[in-house]
Amino acid sequence: MIDRDILVVAPETSIRAALMQLDRGAVQVVFVEDADGRLVGAVSDGDIRRGLLAGKSLDARVDTVMNRHPASVSPTASQEDVDALKAIRGIRVVAVVDGDGRMVDVVGELAHIATPLNTPVVLMAGGRGQRLYPITKDIPKPLVPLGDVPMIDIILGRLHDQGFRRIHVSVNHLGHLIEEHLGDGSSRGLEITYLHEPAPLGTAGALAQLLDAIAEPFVVMNSDLLTMVDLRRMLAFHTEAAASATIGAREYGFEIPYGVIRREGDIVTALAEKPYHSELVSAGIYVLDPRALDLLAPDEYCDMPTLLARLMDDGRKVGAFEIHEEWIDVGRPEDLERARQAWERSRR
Repeated sequence: MIDRDILVVAPETSIRAALMQLDRGAVQVVFVEDADGRLVGAVSDGDIRRGLLAGKSLDARVDTVMNRHPASVSPTASQEDVDALKAIRGIRVVAVVDGDGRMVDVVGELAHIATPLNTPVVLMAGGRGQRLYPITKDIPKPLVPLGDVPMIDIILGRLHDQGFRRIHVSVNHLGHLIEEHLGDGSSRGLEITYLHEPAPLGTAGALAQLLDAIAEPFVVMNSDLLTMVDLRRMLAFHTEAAASATIGAREYGFEIPYGVIRREGDIVTALAEKPYHSELVSAGIYVLDPRALDLLAPDEYCDMPTLLARLMDDGRKVGAFEIHEEWIDVGRPEDLERARQAWERSRR
């Protein structure tokens, strides 16, 4: 039986909604059916990413990026036929389509299969959460609940789903409460250790404690982020780029609410009515080569931008990996409310 709520979208569905459906269902692909219920395409995360890199908007129709020749077999196809098609197309999921072009079943591995990884992840959880005060007066920000679930539990659950098992958590402000809540991580199928900051060390300073303790590229992320980004893809990007560091980058845009004047001297050369401006901003997620830690000193205050600048000044490569998936930085009360609403939607 096909779960059409998870696996099927209409051609006019937005790319954003299709991406959310892929994330919500934790599936490899969603199928596109026309108004008559006929299969007209399939969309994977890769199809969406390629479309966005080609200039498509998240609000564009999903049929502008879909694969118009989805892999399909008839209901009478043998398992050998299915396996051969999967091997030829390099896919895991095949649609079963009847003589009228309607999808009656799917076969293959629908869910993302996350093989456990040895890659460490560092969660920076030592901040005071001042923008959420007084909520964070007696509770560290990572333990602020979304509904009935502390934010850090959601983050750790998503990391576990992607195969990450080795977690380092940097703690300072009310850090004992985080340690009491998480323990050694064994009850969550994780190995959790702690980086204790004797004083606030910024968003990179605590990483100096990992010098000589990590031998492979590792992930660093803030512990106040809700995101569905596939960190395994970010790691692969980092490795392929042979970078010393990779920054998770997010587009941030805003509309100037006035008509903008372009001029040369006192002469107006152009007018733009309420133009939209966008920039790539750091999403608070990074991949670092362990040799980047050589540029840190024990117990030195250091923000991540400072560390990245040191790498670039040293002639080392710093890459940017664009994040198009859900991403919420829970820094302000309005962000917290948005995160709570997003979390509740994801549980429906």
